[in-house]
Amino acid sequence: MTLRVLFTDAAAAVIDQLRAAHGPLMFHQSGGCCDGSQPMCYAAGEFRLGRSDVKLGEIHGCPFYMEKSQFEHWKHTQLTIDVKPGRGSSFSLEIPLGLRFLVQSRVFTPEEISGLPPVEAVDA
Repeated sequence: MTLRVLFTDAAAAVIDQLRAAHGPLMFHQSGGCCDGSQPMCYAAGEFRLGRSDVKLGEIHGCPFYMEKSQFEHWKHTQLTIDVKPGRGSSFSLEIPLGLRFLVQSRVFTPEEISGLPPVEAVDA
């Protein structure tokens, strides 16, 4: 099975640090005007999901959600969540650490597309 979303070792290390401080976590990528297409990390349940969101999978034990219309633009790509120094323009939990999560993407091959699981709808 092909995974829609992956993560780097650096992202996993920051997720571990944030989980130790905040408990279970979740990620959301909206593509809105305030956060652009930056993945945002929240304490689980701190971001209200709606029917316009889908779950793409999990990264390092954290569910990863995306707004449906944003997903339409990214559905042919595999996302890799990474972390870099710098200040993002969001309310994401890594910001006080002087870091920001970001997305790297690549287009799926035809073989990978045939192995993609469906995204999960959010019941709100």
